Amino acid sequence: MTRPALPDWLDPLPDAARMRATDAWAIDELGIPGVDLMDRAGAALASVVERVAPQGTIAVVCGKGNNGGDGYVLARLLREQGRDVRVLVTAPVAELRGDAAHHSALLPGPGPVPFAAAGLHGVTLVVDAILGTGVTGEPRGAARYAIDAIVESGVPVVACDVPSGVDASTGEAAGVAIRAVATATFHAAKPGLWINPGKERSGVLAVCDIGIPAGAPTEPADVGLLTERVLDGLPGRGAASTKFTSGHVLVAGGSRGLTGAPCLAALGAMRGGAGYVTACVPGSLEEVVAIALMEAMTVPLPDHGGALVADGAALVAERAARRGGALVLGPGLGTAAASRTFARGLAAVADVPLVLDADGLGAHAGRVADLAARTAPTVLTPHAGELARLLDTSSERVQAARLEHAHTAAEHAHAVVVLKGDDTLVADPDGRVAISQGGAPALATAGTGDVLAGLVGALLAQGVEPFRAACAAVELHARAGRLAAEQHGPDGVVAGDVAAALGRARLRDGDRGAGR
Repeated sequence: MTRPALPDWLDPLPDAARMRATDAWAIDELGIPGVDLMDRAGAALASVVERVAPQGTIAVVCGKGNNGGDGYVLARLLREQGRDVRVLVTAPVAELRGDAAHHSALLPGPGPVPFAAAGLHGVTLVVDAILGTGVTGEPRGAARYAIDAIVESGVPVVACDVPSGVDASTGEAAGVAIRAVATATFHAAKPGLWINPGKERSGVLAVCDIGIPAGAPTEPADVGLLTERVLDGLPGRGAASTKFTSGHVLVAGGSRGLTGAPCLAALGAMRGGAGYVTACVPGSLEEVVAIALMEAMTVPLPDHGGALVADGAALVAERAARRGGALVLGPGLGTAAASRTFARGLAAVADVPLVLDADGLGAHAGRVADLAARTAPTVLTPHAGELARLLDTSSERVQAARLEHAHTAAEHAHAVVVLKGDDTLVADPDGRVAISQGGAPALATAGTGDVLAGLVGALLAQGVEPFRAACAAVELHARAGRLAAEQHGPDGVVAGDVAAALGRARLRDGDRGAGR
C-alpha cells in the first residue's frame, strides 16, 4: 500500500531504517566521509554535555558500534579542553571497526577500560554511548550490565542519539533502559524520542545538525511531529456566517451521576467554533443538562433509571440526518447494558462523522472491527485503558507499545485514532501518525477528554478532513491547557477552564496580546 505523504504541518520523524539510509546516502552518494559525520556528532554531543555538566568528572560509556564511536570523539574533545574523562567500554577496542576504530585511536590520555560499576563512583555525569538507533529489543550481555549499573547509580545521564534500551523507531523499552536528563540526537529527531516510554526517558531533546543536507532519496517518513501550522487556514466565522453554517454538533450521552461529561463535550464543541450544538441526553436528566447548557439545545431520549436505551438511537440518527454536522457519542453514557446497546446501534446507523469517546468506546470493547462498516468518517479518542478494552488486551501492553496499538486500532476500525497522553498519537488508517509535543500537564484532570471530543466534533462539523481535524483539536487542546494553567496554575485547572480557553488558543500570540 502506498501511503499518502505527511502534510506540511507535520515535521517528519525518520525511523531507524530511514536514518540508516540517509547516512548511507550522505557517505556513498554525496561523498561525505563517515569519520567527519562522527566527528561532528561527537562535537554536538560535547556541547550538550557542557551545558548539562560544565564542571566535574565525566564517565563516557562506549559500545562497539557507531554510537560508541561518537562517544570516543566526545571523550577526546573533552580531554583536549582539560576535562577529567573516564572512558568505560562494553566491548574491547580490538572489536571496533570502521569509523569508530578510527576515532578510538585518536583518544589522548588514559586508554579505555572495561566497564565496571565502580567506574561510576565520584563522577558528575555519565554519557550513554552504548547502543545506537539500530538496536532493538532487550539489551543483553555487557550492554545490559552497564545499563543496569548506570540506572542504579543515580548519576545524571546524557544520551547519545537515543537512550540505550529505547527503540528509536517506536519508543518501546524492552526491559531495562537508560533514563537521561538530556539526549543529543543527530540530523533529525526519531519517533521513539517523542513516544512514551521513550519520551520520558529522553529528557531534554537536542536535535543536532551534523552536516547531512536535505533531500535524501529515502522512503518518506510516515510519522511526524505535530506543529501549530496545523491551525493555519482552519475555517472560522465570517460576516456571512450563521449558526447553521458554523457547524452543527450532536452530543449523545449522559447518565445518572455523569451529566457533567456531555455538558463538557458540548462546551468543547461550542468553544471550538460550532454554531449549533444539541445535547441528546436521558429524558429524566434533561433538566439538569439544560440548566448547565444555556447556549445549547437539549433533546430528551428514552431512558431507564437515567440510562439511555436502544430506542433512542433512531431518534438521534434521524436528527443527525436532518441537521447534518457531526456526532459525539459516549461522554457520560455509563456502562449499563442498555446504554451500550444504544451506543453500538447509533454508531452503526449514524451517517455523519462520528467521534466515539469514553463509554461509547467501552460499548465497543472487543468489537473495534465493527466500526469499519461505517460509511462516514470515524474518530476514536481513547486513553490507554479504553484502547486496551477495544483491542481486548491490557493497558500495560498498550502503554509499552503505544505506536503499535494505535496503528492496529486505526487499521481495524478504519478510523482515525487519538491515543491520549502527554505524547498523544493521532493515527489514521493509511498508516500516518502525528505525535503531539505535549507539555500541558494541566490537562491531567477529569473532563478534559470530554472537552477534546467536543472539539474534534466541532472541527468535523465545519468540514475539516478527519485526520487534520483530530490533529488540530489535539494541538488546540494542549494550547488551551497551557493558557488555563497561566491563569489558574497547572494544579488548579478544571476541564471547564480548558473549554473556556479554546477560543484564545486559536489566536496567535500577538493577537492574544492585542485582545483581538
